[in-house]
Amino acid sequence: MHIQIEEQKAMKYLKIDDNKGYYLKIVSSDSVWTEIDKINKDDLLSLLNSTISSDFEMDVYSEEKLANKAHQIIYKNIYEKFTNLQAMRDKFKDESESLYKEAIGKYSPK
Repeated sequence: MHIQIEEQKAMKYLKIDDNKGYYLKIVSSDSVWTEIDKINKDDLLSLLNSTISSDFEMDVYSEEKLANKAHQIIYKNIYEKFTNLQAMRDKFKDESESLYKEAIGKYSPK
């Protein structure tokens, strides 16, 4: 029996397109790209959960690509916070795996 494991592709949740910032809004089972200045608390929480629990991808912030000043401010802040959160998530994961590895080595029969 041959089992093929597919690599999970990162999903983009923030993007810059046509001089505007957009976020992926999940409504029921549909995904809709929505302008970043329409984001609300529930949308931020949904994005936050996606950042923590999945392969989260976003376009790099670029002032030149965002003509709308409101979009610049909102996108930049969200991008910076989520970038920091992803870095902390990766660091936490690495530290957890290291601790787990030490525990297995310490408590496994020799």
